[in-house]
Amino acid sequence: MSGNSPAVDEEHSRPEGVDDATVEALGELSKALETIHRVRGHLYSAHQLVGGADLTLDRVVELLREAGHDDVADRVERELLGRNVLPGRWTFQIMEEFDDGYYAAFQEIERYAREKLAGGRRHIYEAEMKARRRTPGMLGHEATPDE
Repeated sequence: MSGNSPAVDEEHSRPEGVDDATVEALGELSKALETIHRVRGHLYSAHQLVGGADLTLDRVVELLREAGHDDVADRVERELLGRNVLPGRWTFQIMEEFDDGYYAAFQEIERYAREKLAGGRRHIYEAEMKARRRTPGMLGHEATPDE
């Protein structure tokens, strides 16, 4: 990486005076935030899967009762149906805490770092990498959609 690396467009260009280490650090912070976005998606998947499994238990209880297994149906109904996944929490509560706490803080700090160190510009590291790795003039290697 070079401090003079061109970017693919002005929106993603390195502001004057921003060094390689800063661009790399912001790139890594952006990558970490992208990972947290994926974690959030996985948590929402878990939230929906747990909710679906809990709703399926209604049918399980019904089938067990029809088959004459009231003792097992009673235990499923009493101990599993509507059970907290963590002490005092259903998954929606976990999601709200994650979104309002860790996730919100991570997004805010990443935004703060970009504003303070690079004029708010995003993906400078990636834009410079794209500029280095593409073949100008080659179909499929355009710098921007307008090129």
